Amino acid sequence: MSATEAPAVGVTLPDLPLFPLQMVLFPGAKLGLKVFEARYLDLMSRCLRSGEPFAVVCIHQGSEVQHPGEAPPRFESLGTLARLDELDAEQPGILRVQCQGTRRVQLGAPRQQADGLWRADATPLADDPVLPIPAAMTACALALGQAIQALAAQDQRPFLPPFQLDQAGWVANRWCELLPLPLAAKQQLMALADPLARLQLVDEFLRSKQVI
Repeated sequence: MSATEAPAVGVTLPDLPLFPLQMVLFPGAKLGLKVFEARYLDLMSRCLRSGEPFAVVCIHQGSEVQHPGEAPPRFESLGTLARLDELDAEQPGILRVQCQGTRRVQLGAPRQQADGLWRADATPLADDPVLPIPAAMTACALALGQAIQALAAQDQRPFLPPFQLDQAGWVANRWCELLPLPLAAKQQLMALADPLARLQLVDEFLRSKQVI
């Protein structure tokens, strides 16, 4: 599979490399990484050469760096494929990487290689259906547009264009990235197959905090 091809829904990706992080990556999200561990430097080099995909998966117990004697980290069973867009060698042994979240994947049991890299068989899930913003939740989209403008005025651009402020899934996902929600809540929101249900929960949260 090339770097530009999306993996087929329901077709198993065997031995998919994992990049465990204490964060939840949403489809369409912008992700910057500072890579310095040998296992991930090798992975990024392979991705750059061949377009090999990898999945970002949220750690729910343990840490990204495993110390001797510590139990291995435990991961969520649902992650998101990341596409490598830019790679810059900041200095010897350190890479700055820009990625984009693409498609959610259901993960099998993770296994660790001798070099420390985790892998798992993965099944790609369907993308969010493209659905319009319900009239009752237009304030959610308007507030996101205002937030994007306010962040741009501070030279902050956390989202990748095009800005799809008329699509329920895109608006819900971007709010999920911005809001100070617990990781477990973000994971549950990302896992929802219905983007309208995700947007409804976001809308309720924003109203409870009087953001809209």
